[in-house]
Amino acid sequence: MTAAIRQRVRPRTAVDRFLTFLRFALTALVVFGLFAFLVQQFVGPDNPLTRFLNEDANRLDWDAFRGLLVSGLSQGSMYGLIALGYSMVYGVLGFINFAHGEVFMVGAMTGLITSNKLFEAGVWDDAFPVAILIAVLVSTICATLTAVLMERIAYRPLRGAPRLIPLITSIGVSFFIQNTSALLLGPGAKRYPLLPQWLRDDRGPTWLRIGGQKILVIVVAAAAMAALWYLVERTKTGKAMRAVAEDKEIASLMGIDVDRTIVTTFAIGGAMAGIAGILWGILFGSVTEFTGFLPGIKAFSAAVVGGIGNLGGAMAGGLTLGGSESLAPQLILEPLGVTGHTQLKDAVAFLVLIYVLLVRPTGLFGERLSAEDRA
Repeated sequence: MTAAIRQRVRPRTAVDRFLTFLRFALTALVVFGLFAFLVQQFVGPDNPLTRFLNEDANRLDWDAFRGLLVSGLSQGSMYGLIALGYSMVYGVLGFINFAHGEVFMVGAMTGLITSNKLFEAGVWDDAFPVAILIAVLVSTICATLTAVLMERIAYRPLRGAPRLIPLITSIGVSFFIQNTSALLLGPGAKRYPLLPQWLRDDRGPTWLRIGGQKILVIVVAAAAMAALWYLVERTKTGKAMRAVAEDKEIASLMGIDVDRTIVTTFAIGGAMAGIAGILWGILFGSVTEFTGFLPGIKAFSAAVVGGIGNLGGAMAGGLTLGGSESLAPQLILEPLGVTGHTQLKDAVAFLVLIYVLLVRPTGLFGERLSAEDRA
């Protein structure tokens, strides 16, 4: 009996009806909000509908829209880099490593220390391309080592345990890394050195002026994702990772070192998080010991939105989440007259997750699960 037939045979419950109502309600909210925005933009803010919904409504000019879009893409690209680590580890081990956000924080903190040392040495301003390359390299190495040690000390002894145990362990590891950072570096926000003026200036043609630091973030993130795609799809190491993700026992019988492949997966995921960490510091200028908490949760949400275990989906999910939390408050909530819409970015991000799970539970691009998980 196929799944479609089983669905027709199974009687609808009150929960089914509630979820259907929720799907329609969220869809109607998005459609009506976008309609109100279009009316506000093309008819003008003085029309009766706009004034009824929001008396303070104004047109959104191109410069503001461009700024929101670029901010969403740059932030979403960092979510995507972190989400890759969640998807890779889930694909291989079948559990969510909630300490991965702290690997991102380690990358941001080591990038901070390296950047400030280079600034004190005069390299940051005088030879910024060399300085940023060194900072990215140090952040990547430290985040990679953190992820490898995490796997070796915290997760490998629990390899055969029920999945709930390593999941709880990952939360404990997260708290441990947060408190270790506060102990070693002190609590509170710590600032990156100012970027050189030529990088802070807007670039591009008049109609598409973008801040140099945002261009840097998007370009570096795109290069890192392209390198990861090539590694996973075109190299022997990538084939081993995909084989272990599909079926560990058969991969072992084919001569693949499963433990080594799992460590490699953690290392690559850590490297992506390390790159995202220093990009976060460059974009926002400061970090704390809790910097990895909320971006880590959003990156996990991005992995689910794109399709858990799907690397392309993780990146697309990150861009979707970043773009939504940047644009949706202004394009949907503001035309509806929602008070404090600019403060609701986090709520929008999680509403996107809920909506995708309601409409397409396997994510936008579908899950990629191991044979055991599919069973």
